[in-house]
Amino acid sequence: MKHGFHIPVLGLAFSIDTPLKVAKFGINSVVSIVDDELIERMRLFYLKQNNLPAQPISKKEDDYRAKRITAYLNMLREMVDADLSSMRAGHFSGTSDLDKYFNLLPDNSPEKQTYLTMLSSKTGIEKKQLIESLKNSIQPGDIDVNIMSKVDKVNMDQHGMPLEDKYSDATAALRGFANSTLCSAVILSAGMNPRLYNYLAELPAFFPNEAGIIEKKIALKVSDFRSAHIQAKYLAKKGLWVSEFRVESGLNCGGHAFATDGYLLGPILEEFKHRKAELLDELSAIYHQALSERKYAKLPDLTTRFTVQGGIGTAEEQSFLLTYYGFDSAGWGSPFLLVPEATTVDKETLDALAMSKKEDFYLSNASPLGVPFNNFRKSTAEQERLARIRKGRPGSPCIKKYLISNTEFSEAPICTAARVYQHAKIKELETKQLSAPEYQQAFDRITEKTCLCEGLAASAYSIYGIRKAKESSAVAICPGPNTAFFKGTYTLQQMVDHIYGRVAIDLHNRPNLFINELKLYVEYLRSYMREMAHDAKKIKFAEKFRMQLLAGINYYRTVDKTPCKIGFLNVSTFYSGLQDFEEQLLNLQHEREKRAV
Repeated sequence: MKHGFHIPVLGLAFSIDTPLKVAKFGINSVVSIVDDELIERMRLFYLKQNNLPAQPISKKEDDYRAKRITAYLNMLREMVDADLSSMRAGHFSGTSDLDKYFNLLPDNSPEKQTYLTMLSSKTGIEKKQLIESLKNSIQPGDIDVNIMSKVDKVNMDQHGMPLEDKYSDATAALRGFANSTLCSAVILSAGMNPRLYNYLAELPAFFPNEAGIIEKKIALKVSDFRSAHIQAKYLAKKGLWVSEFRVESGLNCGGHAFATDGYLLGPILEEFKHRKAELLDELSAIYHQALSERKYAKLPDLTTRFTVQGGIGTAEEQSFLLTYYGFDSAGWGSPFLLVPEATTVDKETLDALAMSKKEDFYLSNASPLGVPFNNFRKSTAEQERLARIRKGRPGSPCIKKYLISNTEFSEAPICTAARVYQHAKIKELETKQLSAPEYQQAFDRITEKTCLCEGLAASAYSIYGIRKAKESSAVAICPGPNTAFFKGTYTLQQMVDHIYGRVAIDLHNRPNLFINELKLYVEYLRSYMREMAHDAKKIKFAEKFRMQLLAGINYYRTVDKTPCKIGFLNVSTFYSGLQDFEEQLLNLQHEREKRAV
């Protein structure tokens, strides 16, 4: 890996073709393979744009979902390989992609130093040798894929009968990746899905080949050490090795938010720091035993990367996380939504993000999955949702059906963002004889759900002109709260220069990432306590949560910040932030005790 950062998955559409934009510069990125309809349209678009044969894969074909995903991923690899061949055949002109590749590299990389030496070289023979060496050193960024484990609908045949498990949404997507020509990783997120994890063990691509090489790797996106341990151990027993643990802040992130029980990022990373070796030793023993039972003669050389993401905003923070905790890479997601060279965000949404304020970003209940979802008030999807309510027609047409799960009003599952569900739920609500405030609160909870299947794909449909008739143009977007500090749009060079501390972007007095996350957790707890009433179980959970946050604050006071105070350039502000939130947590306890009396 040439870079110390990666671009995580961004919605459905926002990073759908990011590898075509950044892989040639050695930058790793992640493509969501949830939406095969979006994937197929993108494949046909790029094939036609490049005057290549474009044969559609019909939904009438057997295993069409996996086939679409395989075909798209193969196309991405072919196009990235072609870009690299073109770069290697090109010349250093100062402004070429060849120059850009090396200009983007971190200043301490050997290749960057060789590039600078080449630029200053006067001798023809020496310069020629340096140029050849540089071109040979070029490596593409990985084209990784993401599957949300819980988005795993069982599909039906033409007679309405359930298909085999291997045709469920997540398993078909996994098979699509496994059958592709990529040599990269699938990032499994949103928790453990036994059906999906068991199916992994049926796919040879995730096991070592005759040379002892694992061509398709497994990465787990986790929020704490316990989750990493449980999932990786489960997989190791099946002879499956986890090549990366991708640790993400529970709340200071984009997309769906999986809050911990009050465990903050710093203490979580500290546990990984001290228990990494123990974890890998245990997993290695289990893994080798499982492979021996499967009669594998050639065992692979095991490597595991530890990466972190969620709310990172400065070079100092990146350096601190990688240096102090011993991690290998940092994920920068939401800031790249403001980099048109890297992501696919339509102009209206991009302009709204660039001019946004802190209050435009909020943790919502908009997701039909029933998981908190980072939302953006100024999105056109949010505007459309509110307009439908005003017209007396809340809810969305349900076309793609990826998130169907509710069976309150029908035998077949439906989506809670669907018009048919919300209509039935509101009718039920009207029979309950609630007070006006109670009715409005319940009504808002029902109608807050928004269609993510369409909304998170709409940006690509608009940009590339691949939206079909009668499809909504409204874009849903799920940036993390850290986005509020980035004002404007940026070139790829500007963002990478910011990440490496070469030329910093003005972030308008942005607090440290640990303080930002702490703020989000205190707000989350406050909201939870407002709704828990006198439920003894919830009160006990809230108190445990609060004590965990206080323990996290105490941990941050003990962290050794002496390595050039990396990540803590303003230590006094950091300490005052800890003090402020500690007082807020103490006040929350006092308020609860008063209400109890």
